[in-house]
Amino acid sequence: MRFPKRRRPSENRYYQSLTRRMVLIIIFVSITPMILVSGFILSEFRTSYQAKIYDHLGELVLKKKQNIDSFLWEKLSDIRYVAATNSYQDLVYEDFIQEELHILRREFDTVFEDLGVVNADGLQLAYAGPFELEYADYSKAEWFTSAIQTEYHISDVFTGLRGKPHFIVTVRNIWEGKHWILRATIDFLSFNTLLEKLRIGQTGFAIILNQYGEYQTKPFFKNIKINNKNLYQFMKQSQQTPKGVHIVERKEPDGQRNIYVGSFLKGGEWLLVYQQNKDDAFSDLRHAQNIALIIIVVSALIIIAMAVLLSMKMVARIQVSDREKEIMNQQVIETGKLASIGELAAGIAHEINNPVAIMVEEAGWIEDLLAEEDLASCENLTEFQRALHQIRMQGRRCKEITHKLLSFARKTDSSVQDVQVNDLITEVVNLSVQKAKYANVDIVTDLDPSLPAIQMSYTEGQQVMLNLINNALYALESKDGRGRVEVQTRRNAGDIHIDVIDNGTGIPAAILPRIFDPFFTSKPVGKGTGLGLSICYGIINKLGGEIDVESEQDRGTHFQIRIPTAPSEKPGTDACGDGMAVEKTA
Repeated sequence: MRFPKRRRPSENRYYQSLTRRMVLIIIFVSITPMILVSGFILSEFRTSYQAKIYDHLGELVLKKKQNIDSFLWEKLSDIRYVAATNSYQDLVYEDFIQEELHILRREFDTVFEDLGVVNADGLQLAYAGPFELEYADYSKAEWFTSAIQTEYHISDVFTGLRGKPHFIVTVRNIWEGKHWILRATIDFLSFNTLLEKLRIGQTGFAIILNQYGEYQTKPFFKNIKINNKNLYQFMKQSQQTPKGVHIVERKEPDGQRNIYVGSFLKGGEWLLVYQQNKDDAFSDLRHAQNIALIIIVVSALIIIAMAVLLSMKMVARIQVSDREKEIMNQQVIETGKLASIGELAAGIAHEINNPVAIMVEEAGWIEDLLAEEDLASCENLTEFQRALHQIRMQGRRCKEITHKLLSFARKTDSSVQDVQVNDLITEVVNLSVQKAKYANVDIVTDLDPSLPAIQMSYTEGQQVMLNLINNALYALESKDGRGRVEVQTRRNAGDIHIDVIDNGTGIPAAILPRIFDPFFTSKPVGKGTGLGLSICYGIINKLGGEIDVESEQDRGTHFQIRIPTAPSEKPGTDACGDGMAVEKTA
């Protein structure tokens, strides 16, 4: 179909605005639920992942606490066993206490560094170990002050007389009414290794602090220092989980947020605390969120691209539909004009028919008068007779033409009757000969004389053949050289076949399936209504027949009509509305 190539600026603005609105609606309807659902899922995932991380860290700290408590109480139990199974008199002998240390170190490797017996005044009476600490005075040592007052005691880590970190476990007994203490030094390195393996990520490590914030173990990362100022009290005041673990987040002076997971040891005297940078702890979560964000952004871009493409495609179809509607409206207007012209032509033909009839009658009367008069000697008698004969013959021809025009335009004989197809075709060809002559086209007929008559409307048959021949003539207007239209009839297996073949420009394959659709035409506006072939299709279909078309561009078009000689459906009223002969070319 041909559409106007240029559009008015207002039309362009309308379609551009429609495209924008459609794009925005599609994007909003598509992306909004995706963002809401994705945000909800990510939020729930973050909450779940955070709870999982905290639970995991809490379990690690709790398990490590149990290991450390078990270690401390096991060592204390070992010392209690030594004190309970040996007397004060035995333990104050150096050889005996050396043997006990040897037994302990054989059983527990180097965990026990030394053993010593201290009296109630803080004087070490017996010692076994690598240092020269016999008769060392611990009366002013903090650990001794606490140990002499309790049955069992585990000291904080301190350097003491030996100048390196260590802590002491003690058992208090009584001999002859006076207290004495059996003390053992625990190897700090063995104790410290209990926490070295508690490392997660790049920044996670664990230490033990006493209630004064002093280190009881060494941090694994030497370049990272825990901000232990008031941390003991801060953790003690924080909310405790049902499992006895404290989990808090705290923003440090350097701006970083750290996670602290702690649990108390030694009846609350020590704090086992795990520290890790929050970004490090949730690095996997951040990585998953980044991937999810990339997927969401890519999906949003795809949605936007598809929204733009679909909107442009839909608006393009709306434009085509609007153009078709506009052309259809123009065709309806043209159809109305043709109907009016048909009525006008019928009126004119009727008016012309009367004076033509009078003219023919008067010519006959003059001829009779000439016969009655003795005009044998008149030199122009022969010319008069020739002129009168010509007037009568041309008058009868005009009468036949006006009669055919009236018959076709006003359907004066639209009733069903026996119709000889060959006669109908010959009449329509005679009507089209003059038009074909001006179009430089030869109309050739090849009619089978054995065709039987068929029941149909004569005017409807005229309309079908006239449409097909006019279409063929239109297709040959732009052809170089002389055109040819061939009309053939033949009988085949009980059907009558009518073929209209031209060697014109042909019909494009893209529009061939649509040529029988109402109001479809490839002619410019004003030259075709798009009703001709659809009317032909309706008339032939009403007769129980078929109409097919074969066409090849620049080679020509072949229409074939097949009408049964005994139609299965009785012809009814006119299928083409007002019976007007309207043109349509494919």
